[in-house]
Amino acid sequence: MIQPTAWPAETIWEQVYPLLPDFTVEVLPEIDSSNSELMRRTRAGQHEPTLLVAERQTAGRGRMGRVWQSQPGDSLTFSLSLPLSPQDWSGLSLAVGLSLAESLHPDVGLKWPNDLWFQDRKLGGILVEAASMGGRSQVVVGVGLNIRPRDAQGLNTPPAALTELLPELTAPACLARLALPLIQTLLAFEVSGFAPLQSRFDARDVLKGRRVHASDDQQGVALGVGPGGTLRWQTELGEQDIHSAEISVRPLT
Repeated sequence: MIQPTAWPAETIWEQVYPLLPDFTVEVLPEIDSSNSELMRRTRAGQHEPTLLVAERQTAGRGRMGRVWQSQPGDSLTFSLSLPLSPQDWSGLSLAVGLSLAESLHPDVGLKWPNDLWFQDRKLGGILVEAASMGGRSQVVVGVGLNIRPRDAQGLNTPPAALTELLPELTAPACLARLALPLIQTLLAFEVSGFAPLQSRFDARDVLKGRRVHASDDQQGVALGVGPGGTLRWQTELGEQDIHSAEISVRPLT
């Protein structure tokens, strides 16, 4: 008989409670998408800070409508819903990625705007969505991380797995490393934005100094990320900033 996964829900709640007294942690064996569920709750008027873990997602979503596959034990998929009202939302996905990378391993890199990479392969992705209801702003941060190796078929970028870096790591242990620092990062971002994090992101930037290709067919050399979270690059037209999260950028091999 397969034993149910033991998640550190109570431990995480005890860590976060001093910061967010109405915080809750939920673990669901299966759901369409943890982000979709928390967005539904937000639109229904539920604004309590919530960490929702999905052991399996049947319709997981990534950035730009991409599908995120999720199977129990092979990956960690969770979403965090939090009332948040920063003066400037720019760079939020970068702040999330930085928090995750720093909590995981020194060799985890960051690819603008929302991917975690290891050796030019994708470890995980981030989907940030926001809603405003009744004058209140709510952010839902979705995270998907490969714990174990996965099939590369149908993927634009070859996948990496966290067990390559941390062989004994499990999904529950990974969540325990990430939850509190991520919440602390989001609360700090609300006050100070991305600028104080720029240099730390720069140290893990996997695109900086490399020739890259954008989804709008432009090419150039990535120069790094600015204090507002934009990607700076050098093209034939000169130095420019990429602001739109609808543009995907990949290094040229």
